[in-house]
Amino acid sequence: MKIFSYNINGIRAAMSKGLTQWIEETRCDVLCFQELKATNDQFDTTAFEKLGYFPIWNSAEKKGYSGVALMAKQKPHFVKTGIGNPLFDAEGRVIRADFKDFTQVSVYVPSGSMGDIRQQFKMEFLNDFYHYIKELLRERPSLLISGDFNICHKSIDINHPERHQDVSGFLPEERAWVDRFIELGLIDSFRQFNPHPNQYSWWSYRQNSRAKNLGWRIDYHFVSEQMKSRLSQAEILPSVFHSDHCPVMVEIK
Repeated sequence: MKIFSYNINGIRAAMSKGLTQWIEETRCDVLCFQELKATNDQFDTTAFEKLGYFPIWNSAEKKGYSGVALMAKQKPHFVKTGIGNPLFDAEGRVIRADFKDFTQVSVYVPSGSMGDIRQQFKMEFLNDFYHYIKELLRERPSLLISGDFNICHKSIDINHPERHQDVSGFLPEERAWVDRFIELGLIDSFRQFNPHPNQYSWWSYRQNSRAKNLGWRIDYHFVSEQMKSRLSQAEILPSVFHSDHCPVMVEIK
């Protein structure tokens, strides 16, 4: 089973760049999208349904902003959007889908790059999301959490880490949060297979960053310890261009 996570930075823009064709070619089983930038009434999911997916949308109340989706070839038997906090849920940041033998979460963690207020918002979301996942693991121990976390965990996950020590996305308190998150019993699936540097999933549009590979690894698939034996592969796909991010993939047995 192949599961992709992809911050598409606008579903309508990505569709105009061949997103549907790429999905058809990948033949993936589950797709988690972040940053839809479209409400339900602004986008028709028929194209995905024709490819055999059951689309689940969780749009932000604000048009042209945030939003997550989860699409699977198999229809989930339970779906829930949000984490129970109206402040965060209004921005359409989480979807949970239960399947027969595992639960999939699609998450889009807020960016803190717009200033202190949004950084505080980000840290409050991370705190609530931590407790949400802690409780969910008790109920559904076979858990896969996929999405854009807007955090580089280690120095290996960012270009020139010495230049980013005080930048949102690489702050000590954010990186410490990832440590605590993993201590819940989670595994960074990519690092199970690839210990090498210069592996990124997001590049700024400025300064020709992607061509120079001046990137950040901020998109993850975290799997619970219960699922460790089912991991068979994890990859970042930097050659896929629909967004300033690229897709990340995990394969489970």
